[in-house]
Amino acid sequence: MGYSLEEKKYSKILDLTKVKPYGDTLNDGKVQISFTLPVPLNEKGEACAKELALKMGLTDPLVAHAKALDDEFSFYIVYGNIIHTVNYQEMHVETLETNKLEMHEIEDYIKTHIKREIIVLGASTGSDAHTVGIDAIMNMKGYAGHYGLERYQGIRAYNLGSQVENEVFVQKAIELNADVLLVSQTVTQKDIHINNLTNLIEILEAEGIRKDLIVICGGPRISHELAKELGYDAGFGVKKFAEDVAYFFTTELVKRNLV
Repeated sequence: MGYSLEEKKYSKILDLTKVKPYGDTLNDGKVQISFTLPVPLNEKGEACAKELALKMGLTDPLVAHAKALDDEFSFYIVYGNIIHTVNYQEMHVETLETNKLEMHEIEDYIKTHIKREIIVLGASTGSDAHTVGIDAIMNMKGYAGHYGLERYQGIRAYNLGSQVENEVFVQKAIELNADVLLVSQTVTQKDIHINNLTNLIEILEAEGIRKDLIVICGGPRISHELAKELGYDAGFGVKKFAEDVAYFFTTELVKRNLV
């Protein structure tokens, strides 16, 4: 296997089969962790924080900061040296590779290969009331200089907003004869996003239309690997824009002969 210039620089001391975090010097294992405990801020609380750090695999833990949140809860920042390593060379992560095109190139692709409007529905579904993510992908103004799907010629985009029940979302997809469903999930407490995303796929399968749709989910805790596990065609996390999503679903429509 080849090495980059940076890897060659450290080739004599860097072992990619035993990768550690570092702070001051390579492989010193320095990390910083933070957490809240349901105990008062006192010497016993700080001792608990140190003990937990030891059980997490840190050596020489130091409570660098401690703060009372109220009479019965306290917050800690702990420094220490981690003893565990990971094998970078054997690590496998399922990722979504996109040969990204710009907006106008995607519009040309639609004209050439699909030759009709693509119907795209987007929403933050279930109890999720956060619309920043779906708005960034859907709305005409987009985000950070990346125009949203509403601006694309050849795409008819419907942004249904937030707290859209899965049943309503699916019925709207049937009503509009949708090609693509985009689901944004921001709230993740107690894995509510997992339950909600799973429920949507179950409803689509019960209606017999799952195979006729490109179904994509996105959000800060969404990875492509998780999306595939839940039955989605793709998952997009942070730092992805409308052109990333549009490139995927336009090429996927052609690949699956859904044009």
